[in-house]
Amino acid sequence: MKQALPLATDRIAIIGAGHVGATTAYALMLRALSREIVLIDTDEALARSEAEDISDANALARPARIFAGNFADCASARIVVLTAGAATHGKESRLDVATRSAQIVRSCVSQLASAGFSGVLVVSANPVDLMALAAWRASGLAASQVIGTGTLLDSMRMRQEIAALLRVAPGSVTGMVLGEHGDSEVSVLSSVRIGGLPIDRYSATGAGLDGEKLAASVRAAAYRIISGKGYTSFGVATAAVRICEAILRAENTILPVSTLLTGQFGLSDIYLSLPCVLGAGGVERVLLPDLTAAEEAALRHSGAVLQQASGALTTK
Repeated sequence: MKQALPLATDRIAIIGAGHVGATTAYALMLRALSREIVLIDTDEALARSEAEDISDANALARPARIFAGNFADCASARIVVLTAGAATHGKESRLDVATRSAQIVRSCVSQLASAGFSGVLVVSANPVDLMALAAWRASGLAASQVIGTGTLLDSMRMRQEIAALLRVAPGSVTGMVLGEHGDSEVSVLSSVRIGGLPIDRYSATGAGLDGEKLAASVRAAAYRIISGKGYTSFGVATAAVRICEAILRAENTILPVSTLLTGQFGLSDIYLSLPCVLGAGGVERVLLPDLTAAEEAALRHSGAVLQQASGALTTK
């Protein structure tokens, strides 16, 4: 398999100039992470227009080149963010769109491989765990170089909800959602800390927190947003940018992202979110969190859901 090259460039290419792709490019520009941002889309006019619009905004930010390009421009990219995929309609779950998305992802990754891309591939197309797996299989890259945005967004949502309930800043809340980015995800409430304290020690209000209601609300967040505006964009784009930041700055920070499992919790050959150390080469290490018996059982169930969906996907 190809290994990540020590590219001098900080170019980031984004495949898919739709809602998520354009928002990711805009957020990257505001964060001033990269001096070159390339937008690629089958609708070339859309990619050009989004790049020009973001370039206008860049006049008040740090200098960067933002342009529409093609897969050849990915050869020297440090990171490619893959947002292209099938949209979720109505009450469809993320898994419902898997077959349609997989065809798009495989086509894009095949063109990436032909262009000679050897950096880190960040996948945010839904259903992200299955699409990250499909992307890795088609890429020729090491599994550490192919990352799904996974449950980083869900973890952000959980922290926000807990912070609002306990009336503290989200930055004071630590905790993760693991497993599938979808209906079988696992809110690991046993590891949540408020200023370093477990919820039940933080306050009497914390002791009364309804964990099941909280987890259900986090799971339903995407459906609530899609029902009102038709898609999600800002949250997942911010998650993708945070992953890019960890890679470009070689942070070795720990984030819950979707990665290839190789026996963790008895699960293999699927992509699923666990805490991962993210650095210059992508996933530097996969961590095994301490879970309660119920949380571990739920995580295994989430893996089984993804294994079944993956098996169905490969037969279509």
